[in-house]
Amino acid sequence: MKIRLFKPSLGDEELQNIKEVFERAWLGLGPKVAEFEMEWSKYLGIKASIAVNSATAALHLALTAYHFKEGCKVLIPIITFASTATAILYNKLEPVFVDIDENTITMSLDDLDKKYTKDCVAIIPVHMGGQPVLMDILMEFAREKKLAVIEDCAHCAGGEFKGKMLGKWGHIGCFSFEEKKCMTTGDGGMICSEDEHLIQPLREYRWIGIDKDTWKRASKYTDSVNIDARHWYYEIAVLGYKYNMNDLAAAIGLAQLKKLDSMNLKRSHCIKRYLQGIQNCKHITPLLPYDPDKYVYWIFGIRCKMRDPLIIYLKSKGIATGMHYMPLPLHPLLKPYYKVPCDTGMKIWESFITLPLFADLTETEIDYIIEALIAFDAKY
Repeated sequence: MKIRLFKPSLGDEELQNIKEVFERAWLGLGPKVAEFEMEWSKYLGIKASIAVNSATAALHLALTAYHFKEGCKVLIPIITFASTATAILYNKLEPVFVDIDENTITMSLDDLDKKYTKDCVAIIPVHMGGQPVLMDILMEFAREKKLAVIEDCAHCAGGEFKGKMLGKWGHIGCFSFEEKKCMTTGDGGMICSEDEHLIQPLREYRWIGIDKDTWKRASKYTDSVNIDARHWYYEIAVLGYKYNMNDLAAAIGLAQLKKLDSMNLKRSHCIKRYLQGIQNCKHITPLLPYDPDKYVYWIFGIRCKMRDPLIIYLKSKGIATGMHYMPLPLHPLLKPYYKVPCDTGMKIWESFITLPLFADLTETEIDYIIEALIAFDAKY
């Protein structure tokens, strides 16, 4: 067998939506993007959403919304994807690394309290692999310290915590629709908030700072009722970015959103099968305290002290693996910001292995992977 690590689940619905975009012959920022934003807001039960071309862009703009003074500090977990940190650097702010909880690999709230200083202005909690941060406790901490909370929901589209959708707990939620995530637009992301006034200016920031998007202006180009010859006119008042989503991506997203809950259920079924299959292994344990009946997970991972030999063994069987993620200070770009130790995160990552997980993963493929894991475990 050859088993991929991740694979998007695509079908005729996505192709039909793309066909409609082709027939309209408007592929850029247009009506499908607006429709996708509206449908995402309805799905999440939130007031406002802004579609962008990546979760990286979403995180960057989310911090931009606050116009924090240069050099202020933002608290983030030491183990996450680099974009959580680079969004801070884009805004000329400074990341402060917070250690992780050894069990959940989410931000340690005890260490969060220790790492907080008066020049901290925001927290970016990351729901690692879909494992929710204890947002009720974190939000109370943020209220006491007057910190902005930007949820990094790249791994948990469709997930909940204590009956409330992830992405609605913080002041701004940021989602990823990159090819491998819970749902996809090819590449893409979403910014959402209950505070419409907070994020409304980001519509200009995502579109080079232009105060009218091209679709709205183009609709007036041949409007005989509109006798104004300056229908093309727009202004740029802020330094914006080319972060917009396009209609092709939004068309895929609209089809994917209808499937999101069912795809999450399929991944949950896969996780249950994995957990049952490895329960008697001595050297292999689950990466997270998986509760697939309660939470939505993007990755299924394991921990093994013999990580590299196991990766090589699985590779010999045609099984793809990954590792999510190295501690951020191990990247040369971010090492200078590592000023106070995060002992847990810097130690336990060396046992992490990510295994194949996607909605179309078959039981036969899962069983094949489990057999390989059991064989390796018995050998050592």
